[in-house]
Order: sequence, then C-alpha cells, then structure tokens
Amino acid sequence: MRRDSATHKRLGAALRGLAGKAIADYRMIEAGDRVMVCLSGGKDSYTLLDLLLSLKRSAPVEFELLAVNLDQKQPGFPARVLPDYLRSRGVPYHVIEQDTYRVVKRLIPEGRTMCSLCSRMRRGALYRYAAGQGITKIALGHHRDDIVETLFLNLFHGGRLKAMAPKFRSDDGRHVVIRPLAYIAERDIARYARARGFPIIPCKLCGSQPNLQRAAVKRMLASWEREQPGRTESIFSALRHVEPTQLADLRLFDFAALQPAPR
Repeated sequence: MRRDSATHKRLGAALRGLAGKAIADYRMIEAGDRVMVCLSGGKDSYTLLDLLLSLKRSAPVEFELLAVNLDQKQPGFPARVLPDYLRSRGVPYHVIEQDTYRVVKRLIPEGRTMCSLCSRMRRGALYRYAAGQGITKIALGHHRDDIVETLFLNLFHGGRLKAMAPKFRSDDGRHVVIRPLAYIAERDIARYARARGFPIIPCKLCGSQPNLQRAAVKRMLASWEREQPGRTESIFSALRHVEPTQLADLRLFDFAALQPAPR
C-alpha cells in the first residue's frame, strides 16, 4: 500500500478475507474461469480488481482475469488513466468505446435521474463484449452497502422485497455475474482506496444529481448507523437468513395447503 503501515496491512488482509469468503460461499470463481472485471475508474471497481489480483496469486484454483472498461465518451473523460494504470499492474485489459453519454443526455429530460438508463446501456455493452470473448464470469464492484440500499429502494419505490444477489444469471441466461465485494462495507473500501492511492475517475454524468433516491436511502442508513452502529450489517445478515414462511408471498410458501399437524 502507499502508506506502509500495520493498520493498512490489516485492512487489506481483512478485505481479502471477506472477498475470499464471499467467493467461496457462493462458488463465484472455479477452476478455468475467465473472469471479466468491470472497471469504471471508481473506488469500488479498483478495489475489486486489486483484491482479485491478490487472491489469484494464492487461490487453490487457476483462473484468468481480464479488466474491461466502457468509455462512454463523457466530456473530459481522462482516457489514458485506466490503460496506464492497468499496464503498470500487468493486467490484460480492453476498452469498449460507445457513446452512451449523448444517448442518455438526449433521452432523459434535464433534472431527471439518468442512472437507470445509463446502467442498462452500460450493462448491455459489457454483456455483448463478454459473449464474444469466452468470458465465464462477469465481476461487478457492488459492495454490502449497495446491496442494502437496493433493498430499501425496491421496498420504498417498487413495492418489492428485493436486493442484489451476490451471484446471478443474466436475464438472457448467457452470463453468470458475481459480486465478490458483497460482504465488504463501503467505508472500508473507501479507506482501502485511499491507502492504495488508486487514480480515481469521478463520474460526471450523474455526479451533479444530488437528489437521487439512492442518495436519500444512503443518508437514511448513515443516520441509522450513527444511532446504532452495526445496523447495516444486521440488515445484510437478514438478507442471508430469510424465513419464507414468515412473509406473505404465495409463490414461496403453500399457505392454502397449511393444516394443523396430525395429533
């Protein structure tokens, strides 16, 4: 790490341990996998790549890593930052060039949230590339807080009890997507990124939209965390310990057939 201190070494070891546990728990990576690491230039994806590179050196199975960035042609985007960084680390990489910026700006009215459309277009471009490259797993940088925030976004605005799965199959069934940072808190990723000195590239497309619903949920969770530290971790734990019989979804439990036990 940039600051060679015992504290930062412990942090790095803790994050590697959490990522390794998530990978093992959900069998995210197996022998012979060709893993595409989606790299945006933010703290989360840099941390994802860094931890996977470290785990690759000590993993009991052989797998490949390919870093892929989508250049969305945002004005002022520093196009050389990621390639220079990846070459310095000796990481195979590819940059997809697709002008999603102008499409999103044209289709979304001023003042409206751009994230949903931007995310769909970005995901489509990455999936198309993966399909032609023999990719077996697509790794995304979503962390524990992203997962919990998504739970409340769906709860408050979609009327669904739904979050983000640590591992899932894409809607078309062609890709397996993994989230190795699923057990890691955002604050620890931020500390790790600062210590490692990653060349962070801010997203200017949506960075000027302070009233996003996700930002409101993030503030709510931060307030809860101040009042009762550990609450976010407890909520995430609940997502891993679901009791279908104590919910009300007819698809999960046959309530109609429920009868008293024989005496």
